[in-house]
Amino acid sequence: MKTIKYIFSILAITAALTSCIGDLNVTPIDPNANTADKALVNEAAFTSFLAGVYTGFATSGYYGANGSASISGLDGGASQYIRGLYHHSELTTDESVCGWNDQTIKNFHYMNWTTDDTFIYAFYSRIFMQISAANEFIREALASDVNFSGKEELIAEARVLRALAYYHAIDNFGNVPFADENSVVGAFPDQISRAALFEWLEEELNDLINNSALAAPRANGYARADKGVAKFLLAKLYLNAQVYTGNAMYDKCAQVLTSLMSDGYQLHTTSAGTFSPYQELFLADNERCAEEIIFAIEQDGINTTSYGATNYLIFASTGGEMDPAALGISSGWGGLRTTPEFYDKFSSSDARNLFYTATQQKSIDDIGEFTHGYAFMKFRNIKSDGQPGQELGFVDTDFPMMRYADVLLMAAECQARGASIDGLRAFNQVRERAGLPAVSSLNLDEILDERGRELYQECWRRSDLIRFGKFTTGYNWQWKGGVQAGTDVPAFRTLFPIPDSDRLANTKLSQNQGY
Repeated sequence: MKTIKYIFSILAITAALTSCIGDLNVTPIDPNANTADKALVNEAAFTSFLAGVYTGFATSGYYGANGSASISGLDGGASQYIRGLYHHSELTTDESVCGWNDQTIKNFHYMNWTTDDTFIYAFYSRIFMQISAANEFIREALASDVNFSGKEELIAEARVLRALAYYHAIDNFGNVPFADENSVVGAFPDQISRAALFEWLEEELNDLINNSALAAPRANGYARADKGVAKFLLAKLYLNAQVYTGNAMYDKCAQVLTSLMSDGYQLHTTSAGTFSPYQELFLADNERCAEEIIFAIEQDGINTTSYGATNYLIFASTGGEMDPAALGISSGWGGLRTTPEFYDKFSSSDARNLFYTATQQKSIDDIGEFTHGYAFMKFRNIKSDGQPGQELGFVDTDFPMMRYADVLLMAAECQARGASIDGLRAFNQVRERAGLPAVSSLNLDEILDERGRELYQECWRRSDLIRFGKFTTGYNWQWKGGVQAGTDVPAFRTLFPIPDSDRLANTKLSQNQGY
């Protein structure tokens, strides 16, 4: 991790960007003026430092969308965390294609990426930059003799944010470099196996839930890491345990979900305006939906701007004859659409059927032509009262990374796979909000389709298809494998490669099988 080592040798965790991370609404520390040992002199400095760790999920760099990206040598927009997560989680599936000619972007949908892919390197680097940022905060906070009420809670929050990044590491890359607050700064880290990282995450998340000073669900405000976020991550870990370790753990997943379902979360079911309750979850004032959104990556059209996150989802999904004003933006980038196979999963009565079809053709005959494939209209820079966000060039719409609807659908899957939990009732709650009839029994194929309908563009599809055995074989969609009709691809594509640049820099790293 040559680049990452350089970045964090000067503590490039935070900078002079006004943060809008919930209660951490402060000005982060400028790394060019301070180092951690000099800067962490009071409570405000600690919260500023942690705000920078949160900001790393929201922006490309700490000086705004037009400032220097945190990862050198990469386009700031393409290297933003959520945009990278989308490339890996959605462009590789039936949910989304991108028609641009940007370097290797089409290779994600063709599923023929290589070990030197720029976009894979960008996301991999961003993950480990976040881990390094959290490690640095935890290390310096533990070493500091500055004490105040709430210090331990901030440390626990940083541990959750680190676990989130490691979750994306285990899911996308499997066997990865590993470092925590006890690792030697500047040394190349050893590689940890996927199974061993699973064990570390399981222990870490259980400790955060049961033994740490971490705040109770929603006790420290919107978009802050708390025990609810830790439980959600642990449930995801157990849900995918068979993929990560070879051993199914649906009973453990159900136990965590049962706890989450008693924490006071609920579906957002009341509309404040002309939009449906489901659509309101993806609007410019979606912080109103805090009863359902367990964790969000905040965006602000003035103070927290980037060319990634929801800015990317909204602008890149707009083009052709679509009206940008209807999405609350100044113009469209003409990139993202869905495949006909995915669109066919929706009925016309489904409140989640939020696609633009009027001047688009359903079939993607030419992946580079925006009008081929129906366009997304799920995320918008429009508020629930119909008014646009603060700016037309950057959006206010937060990215809801974790939602209670997902908890309910995980419960349904666990029941269908033999765990003891009332998943049928949970499943029908999600369908009821969408305007669909209840079902009397659970079917795994229908659960997978329901997850697609409920959670599209929220970066879970690849993981779901892998868990259901339909990612590389068993189900095809247009342009999978590089042919229009779609074709099977080799099984090793369920993991991305460790980037060549990192393996050349760190000889302790071995490549994932098949590459």
